Amino acid sequence: MTGNPNDDLLWQQLKTLPAFRALLRAVEARFYSRIELPDPLLDVGCGDGNFAQVALPGRRIAAGIDPWWRPLNKAVRAGNYEIPVQALGDRLPFADNYFAGAFSNSVLEHIPDLQPVLNEVGRVLRPGANFVITTPSHYFAEYLGGAAFFERLQLGGLAERYRDFFNFISRHAHTDTPETWAGRLAEAGFVIDRWQYYFSRDALRALEIGHVQGLPSAALHALTGHWIIAPWESSLTPTERWVRPFFEEEADVEGGAYMLFVARKESSSDLQPFLPPPSPLPVG
Repeated sequence: MTGNPNDDLLWQQLKTLPAFRALLRAVEARFYSRIELPDPLLDVGCGDGNFAQVALPGRRIAAGIDPWWRPLNKAVRAGNYEIPVQALGDRLPFADNYFAGAFSNSVLEHIPDLQPVLNEVGRVLRPGANFVITTPSHYFAEYLGGAAFFERLQLGGLAERYRDFFNFISRHAHTDTPETWAGRLAEAGFVIDRWQYYFSRDALRALEIGHVQGLPSAALHALTGHWIIAPWESSLTPTERWVRPFFEEEADVEGGAYMLFVARKESSSDLQPFLPPPSPLPVG
């Protein structure tokens, strides 16, 4: 184990979330210490505010929006946001050019009609503001271990149904290529300054297994509002040892189950799509 458990992003997430979600969120939280996001800042799809609290510690965010009141109510009680708002992403109750930065962490893939949301975020951001996005890539379904198992048995139909099922339970409306995202962002007036893949095939398969192991946590959360009943180092150490290698892995420029985009608002109208070469942020 590296680092102090009280400070380490992986430990912080393991104490509050099921292992599969904790691993992914810890990897993503590390990005935010390396990206400039000045105030006032908008969290698009803030949920209960847990992620922002870990990724941006000690920071009170200007506004968080989410369409669902139940998780948003937790963010209200935690006091993470100056203005927590129940709203849809395509109808933001803010003035033009108000925010100096925005982020949307593993949210946009759940929205079927995505372009109006990107356009609306572009409207409320100032020129030059960063918009940080994390989302599953087109490799997500390809990397799934259950599908690979069926393919080894020459059961291609079952493999495809498994991929469809996993996207369904993950509530994915989109698992797209970086080129597709470049087009969407350009239409909303954004230029991609940098992007990368993250989360390897093996990391995704750990997440895949963790979905099954997380069923007791889901039942606990439904009853108590908490995912973890024993958030102590002694009880979490076996899980931490299992997932830490995936937390510490370097990103591969050739592929990953997820993608990070840092897009900059360049215009109030659509632009020509531009996708630079992938440029992974350092892990260390």
